[in-house]
Amino acid sequence: MGLSYDAFEPGATYTTPRRTIIEADITQFAGLTADFNPLHVDEVHAAASQFGGRIAHGPMLVGMAFGLASRAGLLDGTVMGLLGITWTFTGPVRAQDTVHVVVTVVGKRPTRKDDRGVVDLRLDVVNQHGETVQTGTAALMVSRQAA
Repeated sequence: MGLSYDAFEPGATYTTPRRTIIEADITQFAGLTADFNPLHVDEVHAAASQFGGRIAHGPMLVGMAFGLASRAGLLDGTVMGLLGITWTFTGPVRAQDTVHVVVTVVGKRPTRKDDRGVVDLRLDVVNQHGETVQTGTAALMVSRQAA
């Protein structure tokens, strides 16, 4: 079960489990989204790019960041909705990279309804070299008590 609104404390940080990106992740994400940009699916094209090879879709890691936060016990069963996100992509992610997420509670505020509040998080996606490859913020509607 995830954390309730009251359990989130501004300034708290959580580190998620790690996950290694595999070729199948990239291929399946391309098929799911119909995003067949050659940077993701054509090794010859991607090898000639500034990246020197295929890279994962940026939005794929956005979804994985929230999934890893769920695996860390932060979100499942208590998040009522995603209200908004901003995201910055600072480095490529490739098959065989292993990532984790550092989640920081940057703020929270009550709502007009007593059973919920808004929690603001920062999510830093970090690769196996300690490099932050994506950073985002998210506003989540969170229940005040575990569901």
